[in-house]
Amino acid sequence: MATTNKGRFTAEIDGDFVVFIIGAKPDPLHLMRSLKDLGGARGMKKMLDYLVAHPDKGLLGYELLGFGNVLQYWRSFEHLEAFAKDKDDPHLQAWRSYVARVGKSGRTGIWHETYLVRAGEFEAIYTNMPTYGLAKASSMVAVSDSTAARDRLKAKHS
Repeated sequence: MATTNKGRFTAEIDGDFVVFIIGAKPDPLHLMRSLKDLGGARGMKKMLDYLVAHPDKGLLGYELLGFGNVLQYWRSFEHLEAFAKDKDDPHLQAWRSYVARVGKSGRTGIWHETYLVRAGEFEAIYTNMPTYGLAKASSMVAVSDSTAARDRLKAKHS
């Protein structure tokens, strides 16, 4: 179990970054088939392990949000796009296999959302939490008990 950081903290990161959220909608009547559609028990895990082993690919960190849902932080959209399209990285073949197996049948869904975050245009607070989310993908720094979200955002735009 992760160590709890006692007190209030925020995330600190230099420059722009990307938030990428990806998830799956399995077929509730055919869970095993959906698991196979998604690349098996190691589908997403294989990709994440690869990215962690190759930090030059641009993944800063990630959090598992539940079955088939992952919150990812990337250095840039260019890094994310390059990983998605590179035939030597594990994503492209997995995507092609998914499309070949599932097509437009509707039985197993995949979704994602991509957010481009400009430097300083984010706010995060962690109170009595283990290092989590953006703080795990960047730096976790102590923050005063008296600061509010609006104040933390203003400080980044000063």
